[in-house]
This record gives sequence, structure tokens and C-alpha cells, in this order.
Amino acid sequence: MPQRHGTRVEFRNLSKVFKNKKTETAALQDVSFAIEPGQIVGIIGYSGAGKSTLVRMINALDTPTSGDVLLDGTSIVGLPEKKLRTIRRDIGMIFQQFNLLTSRTAAGNIEYPLQLAGMPKAERTKRVKELLEFVGLADKGGNYPEQLSGGQKQRVGIARALAVNPSLLLADEATSALDPTTTHEVLELLRRVNKELGITIVVITHEMEVVRSIADHVVVMENGRVVENGSVYEVFSHPQTDTAAKFVSTSLRNTPDLVEADDLLAHEGRLFTVNLTEHSGFFTAAAKLAEAGVTIAIVHGGITTLQRHSFGKVTVRLNGPDAAIEEFYATLARTTDIEEIQR
Repeated sequence: MPQRHGTRVEFRNLSKVFKNKKTETAALQDVSFAIEPGQIVGIIGYSGAGKSTLVRMINALDTPTSGDVLLDGTSIVGLPEKKLRTIRRDIGMIFQQFNLLTSRTAAGNIEYPLQLAGMPKAERTKRVKELLEFVGLADKGGNYPEQLSGGQKQRVGIARALAVNPSLLLADEATSALDPTTTHEVLELLRRVNKELGITIVVITHEMEVVRSIADHVVVMENGRVVENGSVYEVFSHPQTDTAAKFVSTSLRNTPDLVEADDLLAHEGRLFTVNLTEHSGFFTAAAKLAEAGVTIAIVHGGITTLQRHSFGKVTVRLNGPDAAIEEFYATLARTTDIEEIQR
């Protein structure tokens, strides 16, 4: 499979307003950020956040009300359709519902964009065989979509998107219709596409677990605006907005929910949830607790590793002298986030 130099994507003060006779809806509001060549970027937000509108700007299927979209430094806003068709040939698309042609086999679906591009038959046959092998479907080329599982259909969709050797891949909710195991397999394949082929990948999703599994960088959107933008580690370990924090909590599950907290509070002792990072000082502070006659028990928590950094949260139950517990709280509050769970 040929290696590509991934596309750089940049949005500059991008806005999109949809109008009808009575109302105006701002789908995008002053969006500015860049996606570097070869990155995997997750764009996440709830329904109506503007994610899908944004991805339609990248392949010029929609035009902004104001602002600019640049691919490798070239503005695509306002280009004539003939030039846009040329640009779109370098952009692969993966869809939530696969969008396979039911009248064509898996091989036929992959071959279709090559036919449109005018590739000779012998070259098409070779390319399709190569792609089927790459996505792990070497023995499924003759199967029709109805004979394939959801994961196999999406693998065909990925192979079709790669057929014309794009430098940019757009995945719009590409795993939303799949079960967790199949989702993991598809994300592993996309990660391999990025690593081996060098393609820039933009993943549109409402699932933070997808971002955690595949992305280098994450952009959080709300009401058409970018509310958070950073490395996956930065956003997961220190979310700066309520929206980002809610998404992170759905993936990490390292703090007790209301039911779990009620169960934990039924026992004696004081409960604290502590943010663990490489510099939190938790273990040093915990050792001093033991010296002061305080017992400490970890009752909930989770640790994860992202981009070579480990972080997480633990909830601990402390029993012993209040003065020592207060000192523990004050010491950790200087170096990390700590919160007492109240009855």
C-alpha cells in the first residue's frame, strides 16, 4: 500500500447560519483550529453541536456563511465545482450506515471509485485484491453486502474510501452502528491506516471512548462552537469545560456515580476522590496518614494511560484523627484536585 503525506486542514473564523422564512440557526460559530498532517483528530459533541456541518465544510459539500477552510494552505471556499471534484478525489469518506451499493459485491463496491477515476481493468483488479487483503477480507470479495456482518461492511467501506489513495479520511460516526467488539476492531484498522499509510484522519463522534481509542487530538464542540481543543491526554486528564468533563466521565468511569456514592457513604469514615497524575503527591501524603494513625482504603477508582502518560482518580475512605485527615486534604489540594464526598 502506498504511503501518503497527510493533508493539513485549517478552519479560520468559520461560521454557518441556516436560514428559512422565519428563523435562523447558527450551526457553526467562529470556529478556528488546525489539523496537522498525519494526525488523527476526534471531533466530539452532542447532537446539534455542529460536528457533521463542520465535516461537510472539509469536502465542500456545504459552504460557510463566513470564514475559510484551507487544505494544505489552499482555500477551498468559493472554488468552482470542477476544481472541487479534483480536491474531493483526495478525500475518502466512511459513513455510519456504510452506504454500500447492494447490487455490487464487496469487490465491486471497492472497484466503483476506481472505475469512476478511469483506472484500467487490470490495475483495478490488482488494487481491489490489495485492499481486500489490507482490511482482512481477502475471502469476502464475492460476497454481497447482505451476506456481510456490520463490521465486515464497514471494512469494505474503509477499503472503498482508500481505493483512490487519499491523503485525508473523514469518518462520520463510523462506529455508531457497531457493537463494542466490532467497534474496537474497526478503530484498530483505522489506526493502522494512519500509521502505515500516513493519512490524516478526522473522526466525527459522540462517543468519548472512540476518541480515547484512536485519536491523538480532540476538539470538543457545543452549540456550534469549539469549547475545548487539545491533546487527548490534556483533555482527558484536565478537562476545562463541563461539556468535556461529562464526555470524559462516560469513558473513564473512575468516580462513583450517585448510587455507588450512597453505598460507600453507608460505612464509617470520610470519603475523598483524588486526581492522580505523575506529580499529585498522593502516595507520599498517604504514607503520612498511616504514621498519624489513619487507616486508608481505596474503595473506587481507575487508572489509564494515554500518549505515554498515566493518570486517573481514586476514591479513598479514611478513618482516624480529623486533624491528620485535614492535613492530608490541605497537602494534596496544593498539588492536585481533591474533593470530599459529603453525606
